[in-house]
Amino acid sequence: MNTLLSIEKRNAVLLRMAELLEQERNAIIAINKTDLEAYNGDDISMYDRLKVDDAKVNEMIASVTHLASQEDPVGVERFSFKHDNGMQVYNKTASFGTVLIIYESRPDVTVEAAGIAFKSGNKILLKGGKESLNSNLKIVTLWRQALKEHEASTDWVAYLQFNRTETQAFLEKPTQKVDLIVPRGGERLIAFVKQHATCPVIVSGRGNNFVYVHPEADQQIALDLIVNGKTAKISACNAIDKVIIDKNLPNKKDFIENLISKLQAFNVEILGDEHICEFDEVKEISSNEIWFEEFLDYKIAVGEIASNEEAIAMINKYSGGHSSVIVTTNEAEAKLFMENVDTAAVYHNASSRFTDGGQLGLGGELAISTDKLHQRGPIGLQHLVTNKWYVHGNGQTR
Repeated sequence: MNTLLSIEKRNAVLLRMAELLEQERNAIIAINKTDLEAYNGDDISMYDRLKVDDAKVNEMIASVTHLASQEDPVGVERFSFKHDNGMQVYNKTASFGTVLIIYESRPDVTVEAAGIAFKSGNKILLKGGKESLNSNLKIVTLWRQALKEHEASTDWVAYLQFNRTETQAFLEKPTQKVDLIVPRGGERLIAFVKQHATCPVIVSGRGNNFVYVHPEADQQIALDLIVNGKTAKISACNAIDKVIIDKNLPNKKDFIENLISKLQAFNVEILGDEHICEFDEVKEISSNEIWFEEFLDYKIAVGEIASNEEAIAMINKYSGGHSSVIVTTNEAEAKLFMENVDTAAVYHNASSRFTDGGQLGLGGELAISTDKLHQRGPIGLQHLVTNKWYVHGNGQTR
């Protein structure tokens, strides 16, 4: 077990990592090009997540720099109690110990996840996908250099270069202590980890996010949010896949035609229920199973709904439990929606694209959890801790 480093040392390592990322910027981008060239799949969202450019390196640097500026999440007092017998009782945050993250294609996770784990006093085991191997190994060498330069064990950040069979064996019988596993990727990866893991798993789940356009919506806001949510980053789990439009929306026909036109400008394939498929350029939804699907593509499903209550019921049935949006000027209707929709994040007149640790003030995220224990939504620095009881006495017995 690694002894917890002082907060000063943890912050120094993070700031050195930021410097190394800047120094090695061109080398990281060049090495990433070899991963991109070797990728032979046709999954455009996977390719998008795999790519590292200047903007992505800037995000990595910003992530570790911001982490270094944040308060220490370890040892924070949550509760205190003075027992009748004189014992003083405290409950404080404590590191998990060792966290394993299994992820696909995103080299930036090798920076962000390791940074969050390290700052919160956890050892991290990184298991990236084969498609990003060269990029990941380059970034891990920088972590090791930053740790070495500050006389910290390089064990704090470890990379598991396992194939699928070796990963399964490790999940079933870990060769070292693992306290928490976070799978971050598609539904197949999540199912694989849940099936084989023998320690707690936090699911970084699928998106399949909905926008409900209420009759009292500002229709320009609705158009802007839907187009942004669908087209800004199709590989993101916070992208919009479903739009449900209230049947009582004024000038509904004009709104739908406008929406179709704006989505077509981005070459988005539009699927519609029996009401929406009457419009040109819309394909009819062949099965209700479509409403369960996360697309991760230039594709959207649009339907009509009778009321706010029916919108809530539909989202709770079909969504991935990630994010949902209501567009309305009616505060009471927004409150009803937000309190009753069962997703990790609920939005009133804002894009689902903000479900992100950096955007919601956490400075970054290990993952976005659609589980309810122990943390829901973006898992940031403050959440990668458990708790521990400290009891001080002077001989008390019971």
